[in-house]
Amino acid sequence: MALIKSVLDKTPLIGNDCFVADNATIVGNVELGNHCSIWFNAVIRGDVNYIRVGNYTNIQDGVVIHGTYLKNGTDIGSFVNIGHNALVHGCVLRDHTLVGMGAIVMDRAIIEEYVIVAAGAVVLENMVCESGYLYAGIPAKKIKPLTRDQRLMLDKLPHNYVMYASWFE
Repeated sequence: MALIKSVLDKTPLIGNDCFVADNATIVGNVELGNHCSIWFNAVIRGDVNYIRVGNYTNIQDGVVIHGTYLKNGTDIGSFVNIGHNALVHGCVLRDHTLVGMGAIVMDRAIIEEYVIVAAGAVVLENMVCESGYLYAGIPAKKIKPLTRDQRLMLDKLPHNYVMYASWFE
């Protein structure tokens, strides 16, 4: 059974029709929208600051989401895909984005709508990733505009994760 725990009188709020894997951890000041999926070994740690997640967002295996004490909460939009083992910390991910496997998004960074952060990329503090582009590298840099197929994938992938989650319920 997933670890869902209150911290300092803050209890996670989980929306309707969400899937939370048996060994996922969600603690403290966390709000999940509807139709989200939180996969195996994911940790959403709202102990030192808030974490807000929109609808139809998938947080894949091994992801860590956290904030910075008294400074930066984490805001994650709707239709967001956060790939395996990514780290999302004290930042903003707007709607229809993808943070690739093993990527890191640091404090006060803003990932605008329809952005792909490539696997292994590091988005540094205070960086703004402009809507409609692929970002890659260490540190992450704007590489090229998203293709039509990439934009369509950003629209479709969250619905795939709703389907995948249904296999476990």
